[in-house]
Amino acid sequence: MSGAARPSGAHVPGIGTWIAADPLRAVLAAIAVVTVFSGAVQIPFGGAVLELLGAEPTTAARQLFATVGMFMVVVGGLVLHTLLRPKPAPEVLLWSGIQKAGACAAVAVGVLNGVFAAVALGVATFDLATAALCLIYLRRIYWENGARDHGTGPGSRQ
Repeated sequence: MSGAARPSGAHVPGIGTWIAADPLRAVLAAIAVVTVFSGAVQIPFGGAVLELLGAEPTTAARQLFATVGMFMVVVGGLVLHTLLRPKPAPEVLLWSGIQKAGACAAVAVGVLNGVFAAVALGVATFDLATAALCLIYLRRIYWENGARDHGTGPGSRQ
């Protein structure tokens, strides 16, 4: 892709250039899109998703699952929003990584308690991998940018 021009005439790189420039950032952006989509599906179709995960789709469970889906849309959108900025907000990546690790733990506990079938461990594994990628990316942008500015990392201004 050759890119597009902004009304001011400034060149905007194409999506292929953006992905090639930072593949980890692109993977996290794709995961954020998947998170938004899956959360949006959970809201109206939570009962069917609960059944796929081996849980009983009671009225209360569907309501809670829809609420979780709404938060998935919000957090996924927030992560995508920050990743599309020139300088992603480290706080968003930190808290998203923590949220994904917590989601992994919650699903694993649900499997251990018999709320979900073992198939739900795939969701937990995906969340754990996403948490790790968020924290790896956070560490990279912290050391590339933040540590120098805060006087704590390589190349700091002390």
